[in-house]
Amino acid sequence: MDAKKRILVIDDDEDFRDSVTTILEHEGYVVAAATSGREGLEQIERVRPDLVVLDIMMDDPSEGYGVNQAIKYQPRYQQFQDVPILMVSSIEETPDERFAWASEVAMIRPDRYLTKPLDVPSFLATVRQLARA
Repeated sequence: MDAKKRILVIDDDEDFRDSVTTILEHEGYVVAAATSGREGLEQIERVRPDLVVLDIMMDDPSEGYGVNQAIKYQPRYQQFQDVPILMVSSIEETPDERFAWASEVAMIRPDRYLTKPLDVPSFLATVRQLARA
């Protein structure tokens, strides 16, 4: 990796944030962390990440979907709409599976979706792929 890629991890679980931060820093990434969706959206302009790793269930059970929608579709975050979002959650179903009936599901669909607990090699392969873009 020539230039260090920046990753913003948004998750309310301290153990998950710490573990993922350690794993990513060991791989040479610069990591910033946020404990809530609101904090993540506040940090995105300062951090200017190359990738966002995002949980779903934080202060409320669907907070991550709102953060995804904000980054991808709200004018305030327009400069970040092309930043890949890797959603990582203990919810087994992807947004497409969970909300198959909803016509607006595209607005909450991340670039990739993984479930917890993480398969670390798969997680790192996905991070490398998304951060490369």
